[in-house]
Amino acid sequence: RKRDYEGFLCSLLLPAESRTSAFALRAFNMYPLQIKDSVTQKTTGLMRMQFWREAVENIYCDNPPHQPVATELWRAVKRHNLSKMWFMKIIDEREKNLDDKAYRNIQELETYAENTQSALLYLTLEMLGVRNIHADHAASHIGKAQGIVTCLRATPYHSTRKKVFLPMDVCMLHGVSQEDFIRGKQDKNVRDVIYDIASQAHTHLEHARSFSKKVPVKAYPAFFCTVALDDYLCHMRKVDFNIFHPSLQKKSTLLPLHLYIRSWKKTY
Repeated sequence: RKRDYEGFLCSLLLPAESRTSAFALRAFNMYPLQIKDSVTQKTTGLMRMQFWREAVENIYCDNPPHQPVATELWRAVKRHNLSKMWFMKIIDEREKNLDDKAYRNIQELETYAENTQSALLYLTLEMLGVRNIHADHAASHIGKAQGIVTCLRATPYHSTRKKVFLPMDVCMLHGVSQEDFIRGKQDKNVRDVIYDIASQAHTHLEHARSFSKKVPVKAYPAFFCTVALDDYLCHMRKVDFNIFHPSLQKKSTLLPLHLYIRSWKKTY
């Protein structure tokens, strides 16, 4: 609820038998995610990643460590027969990301998103008892859209810490340097970079929706995170792709209502 508010709200819309497991999954995801920002030395980060890698191994050996999230995760794994591979992908990808480098290109960002955000969605589908290739395709695209949007949303925060992770190929295409973002510039070429990256996220959402008639209805609750993505991209258009606009930093008060409407309409 505190660290992943949108994920928390989406989990509330899952069927009762999957909800507790989804909370455990979201809580687990926050640990490797926060390591990068909470350590000053990479070796400390690697040690914490190793703890979670071993925790997952032990969960699958029916010997979870005495840690609240790990215990709940063990219950979720037993209840829904979750695939170990996706947990390991999340940890491995977060570990690679400890290097603190900008993505060389949009494909690199998409790979990171596939192995983290999409992996979370694959696990959520397993919790819902959905094993369907069309649902997997949709999850892949939604995860990539979410990874791209997360990267955009974090840009103002990272800029204040003199870090920029936006894909370098897009920045170079528009003649924009990392320094431009660190200084909070709002020139047209800076906004063009944001437009190009946001457009890629929008394209992934459109691709995901192109499968909607083939995706089983019981998979839809896993995909309600698209509501928050649509919301952010819509706000971005309204402020003409100025990534530093204050309105983009505010929590959406209407998000719970929009989520409820989407779940009632049974669409993603």
